[in-house]
Amino acid sequence: MKIAITSTGNTLDSKVDERFGRCSHFVIYDTETKSTEFIPNPNKEVENGAGPASVQLVASKNVGKIVSGEFGMKIKSLVDSLKIQMIVVKDQSKTITDVIEMLNH
Repeated sequence: MKIAITSTGNTLDSKVDERFGRCSHFVIYDTETKSTEFIPNPNKEVENGAGPASVQLVASKNVGKIVSGEFGMKIKSLVDSLKIQMIVVKDQSKTITDVIEMLNH
């Protein structure tokens, strides 16, 4: 399964970004191949619609789950309609590596 993780940067040591639609990067983690792909978020600076546009971006990567610090109200129904699970990580100190280790257990 592929999982999108919001990230403050483009390394495994980056922290989980608390913002979904306006995160710095998305990490696409594949649980089968254990590979990671970092994608800069093109919606980071848009005036309106960052959340839905970011949902479409990660959905195009065939993800089954999204991990972020928080999700905006506008995207819950969209994510639900796409059958993508949302996972909230409240601990702001968690790195991408920490989240991947959590997902593997």
